[in-house]
Amino acid sequence: MEGAQRLRVVLPDGRAFDAQLVGRDPRTDLAVLKIEGQNLPTVPLGNSSDLRIGEWVVAIGNALALEGGPTVTAGVVSALNREVQEPGSQPGQGGPTLYDLIQTDTAINPGNSGGPLVNLRGEVIGVNTLGASDAQGINFAISIDGAKRIAEQLRQNGRVVRGFIGVGLATITPSIAAAANLPRTDGVVITGVAQNTPATRAGLQRGDVITAINDVPVKSQRDLQQALTYQFKPGDTVNLRINRGGNEQTVPVTLGDSPQ
Repeated sequence: MEGAQRLRVVLPDGRAFDAQLVGRDPRTDLAVLKIEGQNLPTVPLGNSSDLRIGEWVVAIGNALALEGGPTVTAGVVSALNREVQEPGSQPGQGGPTLYDLIQTDTAINPGNSGGPLVNLRGEVIGVNTLGASDAQGINFAISIDGAKRIAEQLRQNGRVVRGFIGVGLATITPSIAAAANLPRTDGVVITGVAQNTPATRAGLQRGDVITAINDVPVKSQRDLQQALTYQFKPGDTVNLRINRGGNEQTVPVTLGDSPQ
């Protein structure tokens, strides 16, 4: 969609409509389009929170733009709550990290992105987004629970309003903790601090480990990003619980508005 001069929505019955972009959120790879029409088909939305690993799912999309209509593939839910970095638009540059993903072995190819991932009750429980290029049977969809909340913000504001700290982050694993000699094996470690941001004004440092924001535990980047997206807003002052060199402390941070 980025750089598109015109947006068209084509329905299964052959009708085509010019579409208006209501809003887009590159951080979650989602957008909301609006068309004017009557008797438009709809599909029921399910709850991705009800998914179980091993459950059968079906992916639908225009894979490889093949002639003859949509492609349907089937597989199982392989894992939940994954986080994966999108490939960047330029060689050697990574895109945004997507959170709260459904991992599936259902085949997802170029052209499937934006199509539904459906359970066996015919409910949409995910939005297909990408596949691992260096592996087989590892593909991802955005969970519908998160997509519904993002879509509602796009409908209301045309953008997603997030609290902003101004740091680079990495979820801590035991191997990362051992390699970096970190004092904890959970939380997220600050890998960089941008200048002239709430982080610099609060005195946050590279190597600080964030373990909570107010009373919300932070065990992964997903926890922190969801809190900044759904619970706190720009202008809020929050207390970050951090571990710095083995010492626990609380740092107040006044959140900024996340750059688009």
